[in-house]
Amino acid sequence: MTTVPGRRSSTFTRLLRHGFTDPSAAERLLDLPDLSSVRSDPVLLEALGATADPDLALRGLVRLAEAEEADERQILLDTLVTAKPLRDRLLGVLGASEALGDHLARHPRDWQALVTYEAADLHPGVAEFEQGLAGADDPDSLRVAYRRCLLAIAARDVCGTTDVAEAAAELADLATATLRAALAIARTATPADAARCRLAVIAMGKCGGHELNYVSDVDVIFVAEPVDGEESEAVQAATRLAAHMMRICSDTTVEGTIWPVDANLRPEGRNGPLVRTLSSHLAYYQRWAKTWEFQALLKARPVAGDPELGAEYVEAVSPLVWQAADRENFVPDVQKMRRRVVDNIPADRVDREIKLGPGGLRDVEFAVQLLQLVHGRSDTTLRSGTTLEALRALAEGGYVGRVDAAQLDDAYRFLRALEHRIQLYRLRRTHLVPEDAPDLRRIGRSLGMRTDPITELNQAWKRHASVVRRLHEKLFYRPLLDAVAQLAPGESRLSAKAAAHRLEALGYADPAAALRHLEALSSGVSRKAAIQRTLLPVLLGWFADSADPDAGLLGFRKVSDALGKTPWYLRLLRDEGAAAENLARVLSAGRLAPDLLLRAPEAVALLGDPQGLRPRTRENLEQEVLAAVGRADNAETAVAVVRGVRRRELFRTTAADLIGSYGTEDRPAEEDPGALVDRVGNAVTDLNAVTIAGALRAAVREQWGDTLPTRFAVIGVGRFGGHELGYGSDADVLFVHAPREGVDEQEAGRAANAVVAEMRRLLQLPTADPPLIIDADLRPEGKSGPLVRSLASYEAYYRRWSLVWESQALLRAEPVAGDAELGRDFIELIDPLRYPMEGLGEDAVREIRRLKARMESERLPRGADPTLHTKLGRGGLSDVEWTVQLMQMQHGWAEPGLRTTRTREALAAACAAELISGEDAQTLDEAWVLATRVRNAVMLVRGRPGDTFPSGPRELTAVGRYLGYEPGHVGDMLDDYRRITRRARAVMEERFYGA
Repeated sequence: MTTVPGRRSSTFTRLLRHGFTDPSAAERLLDLPDLSSVRSDPVLLEALGATADPDLALRGLVRLAEAEEADERQILLDTLVTAKPLRDRLLGVLGASEALGDHLARHPRDWQALVTYEAADLHPGVAEFEQGLAGADDPDSLRVAYRRCLLAIAARDVCGTTDVAEAAAELADLATATLRAALAIARTATPADAARCRLAVIAMGKCGGHELNYVSDVDVIFVAEPVDGEESEAVQAATRLAAHMMRICSDTTVEGTIWPVDANLRPEGRNGPLVRTLSSHLAYYQRWAKTWEFQALLKARPVAGDPELGAEYVEAVSPLVWQAADRENFVPDVQKMRRRVVDNIPADRVDREIKLGPGGLRDVEFAVQLLQLVHGRSDTTLRSGTTLEALRALAEGGYVGRVDAAQLDDAYRFLRALEHRIQLYRLRRTHLVPEDAPDLRRIGRSLGMRTDPITELNQAWKRHASVVRRLHEKLFYRPLLDAVAQLAPGESRLSAKAAAHRLEALGYADPAAALRHLEALSSGVSRKAAIQRTLLPVLLGWFADSADPDAGLLGFRKVSDALGKTPWYLRLLRDEGAAAENLARVLSAGRLAPDLLLRAPEAVALLGDPQGLRPRTRENLEQEVLAAVGRADNAETAVAVVRGVRRRELFRTTAADLIGSYGTEDRPAEEDPGALVDRVGNAVTDLNAVTIAGALRAAVREQWGDTLPTRFAVIGVGRFGGHELGYGSDADVLFVHAPREGVDEQEAGRAANAVVAEMRRLLQLPTADPPLIIDADLRPEGKSGPLVRSLASYEAYYRRWSLVWESQALLRAEPVAGDAELGRDFIELIDPLRYPMEGLGEDAVREIRRLKARMESERLPRGADPTLHTKLGRGGLSDVEWTVQLMQMQHGWAEPGLRTTRTREALAAACAAELISGEDAQTLDEAWVLATRVRNAVMLVRGRPGDTFPSGPRELTAVGRYLGYEPGHVGDMLDDYRRITRRARAVMEERFYGA
């Protein structure tokens, strides 16, 4: 047929628009007489253009049409025009698979098999495929019938009727039906052998796991038992049957091959007998089997032959599979096998290998299988042979993070789909991504990438491979697996090479520096290096679970450098189960605790003592401190010892707080955040009180001996008096004295001022220990008033000049050091001020509200987010505390429970007295506890105080981890904080402002 130039130009343009890469060749095909309807039918052109390769689809259609008889050809073309589901499936297959196009050219009527499964929701199983193979009574007819069934699977796959997992399951079901048919042909050919034995075919690998590829070896194991007679004769008969079945599937004829049947996973591999009895299998597995053989058995599934024998086989070997992780060197064996697979890939192919290369399918499969074998011993929900089902079970059981599992699932599905499309083209067993542009274009389009298929495909592949590589190394090499699998101490080892492969994936920001630390710690032949090589695999896993693995490893190196020569340090970490994990948690959670530890590394001993993290009582601490002061030669030496005790105890408190917040393998995280806050507040308050007491004793002894000319007391106010100190809090105090009998008032005043000045100097001397800042700005007249007053002076001031804010500040006043009787006298003096009879008058209430409103408008730092400022922000500490303090001043005279310096106790008492509802009290308490924990977290993470969340992502993540949020959930943390404090602000406005 001759086409006019104008028409050719129009058709040429249409073909280009529909995705044809060779429009001239396509035009020539469309010029054939029998395809004139295709040229003129826009629906068919549109359908061709929607395929992965329109040129390939058109060529396949031409070959199919030419192979049909005239009448059948017209039926085909008419059906293509009128039946969209069939049209999409047939053209979809022809555009994706040259091999199936060849099959249709040889067997043109097989296109009608696509009509059988035209319903989109029909997913055939083994029974349907057995029906599709019925009548295939010789090898060639079986191959033809197999391809016919394969055609239907491919059609559903490329059209999206099935997803990649469903397609893989259908391929495995078709393989099952095919093995049964092949075995039936073999049994028919040798009926005597069939009568002599019971033979079961056990599928392994991807077929056993119900996740087969289009073209893959079908891995099997054969097990046989005699029907009657000698066992050896039965095994020989079964061997002949098995070998015949394998040839039927594996041999190549004019109809091609089905797939190779591979029995090399059997005991002793290719050197062992092809068929064994069940007892022979068990004897081998119990005595001689290698680790990889148990890993392979994880996917064992009976598929053909004697079903009862197949079930007996799986039932017998299954306990051995789930005991494999108890074997010596289990995890290192599996890891070595994985590395050996990667090392055996030729260098020029490794970057294109989607199965065995880094970031490939095997990475996911090995990681999942290793986790299954380790944890499946006690958790039967993990015992699936299908990778994606097992991955889902691991995530549901908490063995893999849900985000990690979702990313692995997504990547695995993409890589399997990519593998399917590569193999489907020519039905060849390959796992290499092609390099030619036409092939890449076809694969990209088949996966839905139409704008720029090649670029989009390469980007998606690299992205998913990167995800797999990162997560695979995080899971597969996860050192905690060694700890789970190797229950006996000293069995796991870390090599520098293994560390280099895993560091980046474990979350280290500077892998090179981390590797240097590891080399410094573990290289050499000394006993110290040997112990470090035992410890480091597990420690690395714990560091990796933190927000800052680099800091954890660096801190561990510094502590090890400082203590490495002491005989007890490494022995403690090796032999005391909790010590190593506790140290890892402390070193990688932030700056404060490691800084405290590194100033006196011997404090690491606290981490191995079961009682070592419990806070000491104030009485015990005071006894130790005062005894040390009594032994010192001078005040500076004495206070240096006192500050050293404070640093040690501050480390004890921070370590207990971190471990309580994070939890360990043996001890879950503290469920009550309020308990953690109270524990920290009490511990730091007691510690600072004892430190001030020690400094006071040292200052007095230096100048006056045992007795100061005036009685002297230190009154804690603010958070100090409320037992609510955080790690970054100053010590807010008032100083009061009362001259001793016979001592002049001025002399007493000079002595009191001198001792205060000396205390403050001693506590702020530059040393390796953290200073204790004493703040007396809440005294009468503030910074303008005298630093120290006598009790009589306080009485005169409060009687004549006291303002309402000063009475409010006294709500949290409590003696913390010095003369106990004088402290009680001071409290007796101020009680009528802070708990006035009949409560506050209206003017006083208005003044308190005015002060609060002024503080909100003036004191919030410029640029600070009012929704995230823990002290002055919406629903923060100030809102809760002023609300509670107003109730204390209004009702404390009548309600004894309100006469406490502690915010949470006062709030609970107000609720018990029905001054506030339980719901509102809970809202205020939750916000106060959360804001306090955030402040503590910021200090722990940054090593310096702060009233708002840090801006850096790593520090913000660390704060989140302290508060119980998993990585990737920082946004949830901020949202929760805003929600909780917003509710608290609403309660505050109602209760405090009367809104």
